[in-house]
Amino acid sequence: MDRIIMKNMGFFGYHGVLEEEKTLGQKFFVDVELYLDLKKAGKSDDLKDTVSYADVYEMIQRIFQEKKLNLIETVAELICNQILNDYPVIQEVNVRLKKPEAPVAGIYDYFGVELRRKRNG
Repeated sequence: MDRIIMKNMGFFGYHGVLEEEKTLGQKFFVDVELYLDLKKAGKSDDLKDTVSYADVYEMIQRIFQEKKLNLIETVAELICNQILNDYPVIQEVNVRLKKPEAPVAGIYDYFGVELRRKRNG
């Protein structure tokens, strides 16, 4: 299956279990892969035959701006569900959400989750 790849998108959000995370906020990075048939778009050269990654980016940005959630699992699940809900042409989505400034004493690049969801039926 063909893919649209959206890599290392940065967002500022207020997600986390600790009150400081909900007050101060922090950076998050998101990778998204959209699985769909791109043959028609490749032949027509017309945006209506594909999915606008700019629109998907703005939708993800809204989730980060409008919500304050405890778990990055919940944020990633919301992103998956919204993409599949808004874009019927997408058959499958993979979301990797990275939290590089998690309040954990130690040396690390990030903590994160990766969710892969398929369209039902």
